[in-house]
Amino acid sequence: MSILDAIGNTSLVRLRHVVPPHCADVFVKLEWENPTGSMKDRMAQAVITRAEADGRLQPGDTVVEYTGGSTGTSLALVCAAKGYPIRIVTSDAFSKEKRDHMAALGAELTLVPSEGGLTTKKLILDMIETARAISREPRTYWTNQLENHDSIAGYHAVGEEIWKQTEGRVDAFVQSVGTAASLRGVAAVLKRHNASTQIVAVEPAESAVLRGGPPGPHKIEGVGIGYTPPLWEPSEVDEILAVPTADAKAMARRLAREEALFAGTSSGANVIAAIEVAAKLGPGKTVVTLMVDSGLKYLSTDVFGR
Repeated sequence: MSILDAIGNTSLVRLRHVVPPHCADVFVKLEWENPTGSMKDRMAQAVITRAEADGRLQPGDTVVEYTGGSTGTSLALVCAAKGYPIRIVTSDAFSKEKRDHMAALGAELTLVPSEGGLTTKKLILDMIETARAISREPRTYWTNQLENHDSIAGYHAVGEEIWKQTEGRVDAFVQSVGTAASLRGVAAVLKRHNASTQIVAVEPAESAVLRGGPPGPHKIEGVGIGYTPPLWEPSEVDEILAVPTADAKAMARRLAREEALFAGTSSGANVIAAIEVAAKLGPGKTVVTLMVDSGLKYLSTDVFGR
């Protein structure tokens, strides 16, 4: 057994207080139970393992990635467990806890400055180009999360776990979109089991590009990159909901105080959207969404900071 064997098989719990009456049941999957406190451990393990298997990643190579923090932390964990050096391009737009966690796991960080601590399209593109430059160095493997289809397979297990935990009674799955890999990976499995399962994507209202709106700055970390992610597949999605940053933060605080669930901002956005879906479906139905990561990653931010 290794630390990598601890990835997956996370708990599913029902929300009991924040969901209004006369709604479907809303269940949340506690992805913070993964070793780094994030669902991203699943994709990190998939992309590294698959790159090893086909020779893209060789012993002694350095892994390179751009990230808001959770993907980088997860990759740093997998690389530490497997003995690969890792270089991460990130930014001051993302929480100090995430940057410190990556560094603690041995990652070498390159910081790209943001515009006032906000996630913008320019910031994401600057980070990508910085990572691209590093990846041109010898003996590097760039995981390139926004375009890496291996990451989708990392989330197939989430779909299977949800199907088993709900005993096949899941009417809708709701998930916020960063790379779109988690949404697609779970959707593929749930749709295979039951083609009528509704798949609902979530994005920041300030940058609702998937709904045809203009890009804009926001503070829901890890999602809403300001343009359509390359892995996005609209044919696999039944609905797209937009959630304002302020509402996502407020729900994250409510989840902690009313449900004893300590999660990040994208999880707050997920729950707001899930409640909207649950209100439409009504009693007797089941909606599932993800607690994407732990609130411990956001203690220095204005989500929970005093």
